Amino acid sequence: MIIITFLGTVSGVPSLRRNHPAIALEYFTDYRDVLLFDCGEGTQKQLMKSNISFMQINKIFISHWHADHFAGLIPMIQTMNLEKRSEPLTVYGPEAERFISDIVDLGYFGLRFPVRAVDVPFEGSEISVVDETEDYKILSIPVYHSVPSVAFCFQEKDKWNIDEDKLSELGVKRGPWLKNLKRTGKIEWKGKEIKIEDVGYVKKGLKVVYSGDTKPCKNIVKISKNADLLIHDGTFLEEDVGSKAHADVKEAAKLAKQAGVKQLILTHISRRYTNLKELEEVAKKEFKNSKIAYDFMKVKIKS
Repeated sequence: MIIITFLGTVSGVPSLRRNHPAIALEYFTDYRDVLLFDCGEGTQKQLMKSNISFMQINKIFISHWHADHFAGLIPMIQTMNLEKRSEPLTVYGPEAERFISDIVDLGYFGLRFPVRAVDVPFEGSEISVVDETEDYKILSIPVYHSVPSVAFCFQEKDKWNIDEDKLSELGVKRGPWLKNLKRTGKIEWKGKEIKIEDVGYVKKGLKVVYSGDTKPCKNIVKISKNADLLIHDGTFLEEDVGSKAHADVKEAAKLAKQAGVKQLILTHISRRYTNLKELEEVAKKEFKNSKIAYDFMKVKIKS
């Protein structure tokens, strides 16, 4: 299961109701993992209000280095230090080493925990694997913005689930041996070979894509194919003519339809809009399952 919390949903300048961009992704399996995508000004306070501890975050993914997407890193890292953090923190992003080295050197604070920077490719059209665990991968792809920028994809790995009916047919019961079966693909049980496909079925992994700031482009379609959720830049109601900075809600909705995603949530909304209903109506005309994000909005995704 995945729970997405929108910590900030405005573009450029914050408003009374909308904070700078940040999204927390909580992944639940045999454990709970908390990932942060972008970290605008005020993110640590938004996390507190959401009952999510920033001390549990070990990985932060920055889409690009415009201040509204990363300025919250500076106070958050300092607060982690004051709270006596010892666990390493890894920050991923285009040209991450360049910017993180500057952030860590700011002020007179000596950090008691390591901050690691991982550079993410920001040119071309290849999908890159930037992080991988036993249960999921984080993928990235360059997007079309005014500075080096990338989209990120959380891709849960497909897993084998056990079919109780198949177990009954074979006359076997659940037990610790099933973990070994999932790991090795086959085991010997009472002189008989049992394969994972004899007792299980493949459970498709969940997929969530975060575009960061971008005009709609082929790379977003490529990385978003059949995603359970696409979180896309929806800065404007009208077309952003002559700019390569942002998307309007109609363009983003068309892209979601093209990519075959299940759900589209538009974020990074310009502060000029107070009537979000109009933005959502325009998006829904192109892609029915569209929503406009708001601060502290939570979305639960199950397979």
